[in-house]
Amino acid sequence: YAIVYHRKTRESTMLKSDLDNIKGIGAKRKLALLRHFGDIEGVKKATLEELTAVDGMNKLSAKSIIDYYKEKNNG
Repeated sequence: YAIVYHRKTRESTMLKSDLDNIKGIGAKRKLALLRHFGDIEGVKKATLEELTAVDGMNKLSAKSIIDYYKEKNNG
């Protein structure tokens, strides 16, 4: 039982990212962003236009991502 519990907790923490902390970014948008950019670093470096080009993204959500990383870097 302990091994199964440990595996489940490890899996759930490995699937979490900064994108989970951004309002308006759910599982579908997170997956679309990671598929489009390849990794979190690609998402961080993306411009507003690049983010809105991703399927399922709108300008408000893209702005939320940019603001989140801008605040995180300044904080």
